[in-house]
Amino acid sequence: MISARAFFKRAIFFPIMTAAMLAVGTPCFAAGRVVVYTAVDRVFSEPVLKEFQQETGIRVDAVYDVEATKTVGLVNRLIAERSRPRADVFWNFEVGRTIQLARRGVLEPYRSVHWDSIPDVFKDKNYCWTGFAARARVLIYNTDLLKDEERPNSIFELVNPKWKGRVTIAYPLFGSTGTDIAALYARIGQEKAEAFLRGLAHNEVLVVDGNSVTRDLVADGVVPIGFTDTDDAYVAIRKGRPVKMHFPDNEGIGTLVFPCTVGLVKGGPNPDNGEKLIDYLLSEKVERMLAFGESGQIPLRSGVESPPHVPNISEIRAMDVDFYEVADNLEKAARFAQGLFIR
Repeated sequence: MISARAFFKRAIFFPIMTAAMLAVGTPCFAAGRVVVYTAVDRVFSEPVLKEFQQETGIRVDAVYDVEATKTVGLVNRLIAERSRPRADVFWNFEVGRTIQLARRGVLEPYRSVHWDSIPDVFKDKNYCWTGFAARARVLIYNTDLLKDEERPNSIFELVNPKWKGRVTIAYPLFGSTGTDIAALYARIGQEKAEAFLRGLAHNEVLVVDGNSVTRDLVADGVVPIGFTDTDDAYVAIRKGRPVKMHFPDNEGIGTLVFPCTVGLVKGGPNPDNGEKLIDYLLSEKVERMLAFGESGQIPLRSGVESPPHVPNISEIRAMDVDFYEVADNLEKAARFAQGLFIR
């Protein structure tokens, strides 16, 4: 039996289903379905969504992002669809853009049954999003080209002449790289952050489409070191590639640690099933699944089992940064980066 709220929304929205929705595989508004837009790499997110579908019998229709425009494409789509929402849930791989959606009224409050088990710093006080299964920004380096004692301890060392033409980074307008740059604006201030970016540009940093590309360039020995995320680094390490990763700035500003986030889309076609999917994603089972999976994500709640190579959140010197300030700086940082690194 469906709730009165779900019945009312279906009655209102069913007549406006368009051919465009069918073209991208978005389902019609029927019982037993949930629509999720996710910026989490498909190889990591799809197994979790399949498990949910098998356990609940609720059909999951997922729309994934593309590597080059990580998160931003789906965020823009959700904003464009705000008057006629197609999605029920947004499962993001970072937090800044999720905050932007909450501020624009795209997400509505939902307090999950798992709310109390998540640390306050990783959730919205208005219940519009909740964080889980974190990643961290790391330096990945080729062990055939760099010895451990040769790799830098801080990202700020990479503006030194010795690293000229030897470093790679994903285009810093999108995804976690954009979040990382915005976090620098929030943490050390705009002037110092932009000076650092100019230093990278002057040092001929190799800018590419996505963190997986930076990982592969380092693993292939094209350059000895690059910026990436823990999930991408773990993929290469598990494949036996000649790489290691380093959590930078242990003696300084710390490493950016940021959660996956999930929120309920306001006015979505299947709100009850959306809430069920959110509860599932925020469960200990899923945090464990993501920790033991290829992405090696870091559980945020205490007591969740994880493999030896995944550090406990308390073992990382995390950058002390306000995620709302990160969100405030996303557009400013992106505009500067676009002017600096445009190709």
